[in-house]
Formats: sequence, C-alpha cells, structure tokens
Amino acid sequence: MNNTTDNKDNDLALYVHWPWCKAKCPYCDFNSKVPTQTPDHAQWADAYVSEMKYFHELVGKRPISSIFFGGGTPSTMAAETVGRIIETASDLWGLQDNVEITIEANPTSVEVAALKDFAKAGVNRVSIGVQSLNDENLKFLGREHSGRDAVHALETAASIFPRFNFDLIYALPGQSVGEWQNELLKAITLGADHMSLYQLSIEPGTAFFKQNVSPADEDSAATMFEITQEIMGANKMPAYEISNHARPGFESRHNMVYWQGGEYVGIGPGAHGRIGLRAARTALHQIADPARWLARVATDGHGTAKTKAIETRQSIEERIMTGLRITNGIGRKGFETDFKQTLESALNPEQLAHLTQLNLIEIDEAGIRATDDGRIKLNAIIERLLE
Repeated sequence: MNNTTDNKDNDLALYVHWPWCKAKCPYCDFNSKVPTQTPDHAQWADAYVSEMKYFHELVGKRPISSIFFGGGTPSTMAAETVGRIIETASDLWGLQDNVEITIEANPTSVEVAALKDFAKAGVNRVSIGVQSLNDENLKFLGREHSGRDAVHALETAASIFPRFNFDLIYALPGQSVGEWQNELLKAITLGADHMSLYQLSIEPGTAFFKQNVSPADEDSAATMFEITQEIMGANKMPAYEISNHARPGFESRHNMVYWQGGEYVGIGPGAHGRIGLRAARTALHQIADPARWLARVATDGHGTAKTKAIETRQSIEERIMTGLRITNGIGRKGFETDFKQTLESALNPEQLAHLTQLNLIEIDEAGIRATDDGRIKLNAIIERLLE
C-alpha cells in the first residue's frame, strides 16, 4: 500500500515570475514576452522587494521552505537581482535549513555561463528547459539550442548544483514510440535526479493552436506514457506526480506545496498565490502586463490585480484536482483536519464506487489515490469524482 501524502501547514513557498524571454516558443501559454528593450534590472529588483514586503505584512514571519524563479526565462535575470530577492526573503521570513531554491534556465551558452553566478547568489537547484535531445524536434519546438548544447548544459549543472532537473516534451506530431523510447533511455544517462516529462499539449492562444498543430494520436500517446512509467521505474526514478519523476528524496519541494494545498506567495507579473489555509484561504493574481505591474508596484507597493476568498467547496475541489496528481494521493488525516469532513463526503459516491471497482481509484484508511491505470485517465476520473 502506498503512503498517502498529507499537507504540511508550516510550509510557505515563494514563487518569483520573470516574464521576459528571448523568443516565444510556439507551444508556450505562460505569461512570457519578448522585451522591446533591455529590462532595467535594478528597477525590477526594487519592485520584487516591494511586493515581498507587502506580502510579508499579509502572511507574517514564517520560514520559507522553497523559492522558485520561473517565467519566462529567469536565467536571463541579473544574478544580483536573484541574490537580492533571496536575501530579502531571508530577512523578512527566514529560510528553512533545507530550503530549496530553484531557477529555470535554458541550455544556451549565455545562460549556462551564468549558472555559477546564480549558485553564488544562493540558488541550490536548477531546472533546465531541454525539451528534446533531437535537433529536428528542437527546431519544431522553436528552441534556440541543439541537442549537444543540452548535454553540455546538463553536465555543467551537475558540476555546480547538488540537485538539478530537466524537462522533456514527448508525443509530438509524427513521433514514434520507438523514437521516444530511445530519447528517454539516452536522457536517463545524463545524471539528473529529477526529470519532468510532459506530453505536448496544444493550448488556446499559442502559435501551435493558431497553426492547427496536432500532437501524437491518443493511442500512441498512451503507449508512450506507459513506456515512460516502465523505463523510469526500472531506473529508480518513479513518477511521484503525473509528469514528474525523481530518485527518492529528490522530489521538487516547491511543486509539492502546490499539489498538497499548501500556502505560497507569488510575486511578479501574472504570478498567482494562495495564502491562508482551510476556511481562510485566499487566491491572489498579480497584474500580468509587465509595464502595468511595474507602475502599480511603484505607486502602491504591490501589483495585485485580483484578490478572492476561496469558498470551502472550491478549496476542496482544488485539493482533489492537485492531490490526485501525486502518486501517493491525498492523505485522509490532513484532508479531514483541513475541511472537517470525510474524503467520501466530498466525492460523488456512485462514481467513487464505480471507479474503485474498475481499479482506477484506491481509497482506504490512509487516503485516496489513483492507480497506475487510473493516472493515465486522471482528468476524466477527477471530473467524475466531482460531479
């Protein structure tokens, strides 16, 4: 039986959004833009510090378990800006002894050369946006690096950081099961302790959506998913979440805060946050447009666009949707402590019984989790459980 995961009330995470990229990838639906002029890094550092001070007043002094610099391409930030954010977080909240501080980077030569500076600034984990080791696929995905560049970047990351992750995208148009299997087997040899393996998703508003690009057919995608689980499991990097694999003890602490319904502060254009727990949970959304965000922070000390109290039912649904992504699922004790009701009472009883009978869901005294067969159909399962 799996050990089902419980939420940790004491975890506070910080997400820092840097919106700028050198180019917009055709599959990307994140809040990222290509700047028309070089960003003023000192101005941006001041703005981030202002928002951190604002949020410190809201959540109080609680040690931070993780900081994640995302984007955009945060490895194009000045290392001094990164260092100032980390230092401010330490001064305001304090950092846990085992704090995880991650920055996303691309495998370009300029960004790889900056990794040592980020390590000196306090970053202890890097996530490399490899996306593919195949040059033809990289060109299709709009990436600016080659497969050789990617390998070099990972070797550099391994020499600098105690922990590193890299992303790969599969189920591309025309990609065969054998091609993906060979790429994955090669990727495993590159020494990462964590790998994020995503199937290509065509999101509205992206260039791929406008071009009517279609990913691999459903049968091929399902087979690729199954092979991914087999290969990663055999190499002692099992999935701990639908698309994330890690050696035991190397799971992303930052993402686990999200998936377990923890508390996190989001700063920067378009960043989201969840502060407060249980009945007092509040969702915050920062202004997405970088110029408008900067202007608002300059006048108000923060760039919050929307603040919304989350009703209990919505909070429950969020916990179900994110918690079932984790292989170990949702812990009964934590859920019942948070929401003052049983897991069963939060779910459609007929669908729960039916999905359990089909061996797609397991529920017991420890909690609820999707089975190996269920994880490949998780979106449909969650929809039914919440009917």
